[in-house]
Amino acid sequence: MKEELRQHEKRLVIHDLPAGAMPAVKDENIIEICDDGSIKSCIGCFGCWLKTPGKCILKDKYNEMGRLLAGSGEILLISRCCFGGPGPFVKNVLDRSIPYILPYFVIKNGEMHHRQRYRKTLALRVVFYGEDLTEQEKETAREWVDAMADNLYCEVKQVAFCGNPEEAGGLV
Repeated sequence: MKEELRQHEKRLVIHDLPAGAMPAVKDENIIEICDDGSIKSCIGCFGCWLKTPGKCILKDKYNEMGRLLAGSGEILLISRCCFGGPGPFVKNVLDRSIPYILPYFVIKNGEMHHRQRYRKTLALRVVFYGEDLTEQEKETAREWVDAMADNLYCEVKQVAFCGNPEEAGGLV
């Protein structure tokens, strides 16, 4: 699953796996973002665009998600599948990542999207887990991944589904 990244680029792994389901990360080129209970929810104030461009105004360790994305070559999202999308923690991290894009709009593929802040395309891999996922949930999840990839200027490399967190964690 691992492709070679440019030397200066990191692999950003954002997950909601329970303790023990994610193997220990020993690679200095991997940045792990997991739920330690300290993330604040995006308040939709747009301060990351207007007051502190590129940086969230909320004071926690997630306020530089735009910078982390900019320094990455690949994003790996591992999340429980909730109604065809990511779980609350992963969704919150992505909401807090809007400083990665600009507040200005462009038409892309016939749709309005925010303009890129950084001239790059990130590789995106997404692994959803959950027992008894229906085909409709999986299709909705694939559509969500495509829409999110358009918004963050990513190229979807993989969308996978696993039955449990341990199986999903093994894909890192």
